[in-house]
Amino acid sequence: MANFTEKAIKETFWKMLDEKPLSQITIKALVEECGINRNSFYYHYKDLPDLIQSIVTEEAEHIIEENPTISSLDEAFSLVIEFSLNNKRAVLHIYNSVNRVIFEQYLQRVCEEVVQLYCEQVFGEYHLGERDKTLLHNLLKCECFGAVLLWLNDGMKEEDVEDYKRVCVAMKGLPEEFIKRVMNMEK
Repeated sequence: MANFTEKAIKETFWKMLDEKPLSQITIKALVEECGINRNSFYYHYKDLPDLIQSIVTEEAEHIIEENPTISSLDEAFSLVIEFSLNNKRAVLHIYNSVNRVIFEQYLQRVCEEVVQLYCEQVFGEYHLGERDKTLLHNLLKCECFGAVLLWLNDGMKEEDVEDYKRVCVAMKGLPEEFIKRVMNMEK
C-alpha cells in the first residue's frame, strides 16, 4: 500500500508542478488533489522539499541504471538534458524556486555519474594514476554541470542544446589526448 500511496503523491505533485510554480503548491492542495489525508503525506515525506528530493533522487538513479555505459561527452550531456526537456515546465518551476539547491544537487549527482561511466570507457585502455583520473573526471563533470546550468539559466532553449552538442563533437578525442599528455609527463 505504501508504494501505491508514494507513487500517487509523486505523480500528483509532478502534475501540479507542471501546471504552476512550486510556490503555489501546498501540501493541503496536494493531498486534496491526490485524494489522501495529510497524515498519509507526512508518513512518507516530512515536507515538499523532502518530496522533491525523493523524486529527483529516484530519477537520477533511473537514468544511471538505464545507461550503464556512455561512450561520448555528447551522450553524457544528452542524458542529463533529456529528463529536463521531457519535464521542462516542472524542472523550471523547481529550478526557479527557493528549492533550486535540490535540483542542483540532483544535477551534480547525475553529471558525476554519467561522466564517471564515460571516464571508465576512456580510461579502459590506459594505465593512468588515480590522481589524474580524478582530475580528468572532475574537469569533465564541471564542464557538463556548468553547461547544463548555463542552459537552465537561459531558459532551456533547444538551440543551445545543439550548440553544446557541436562543442562535444569538436572536443572528441580531447580526454584521450589529456591522458596521453599526462602519461608522457610521468616518463
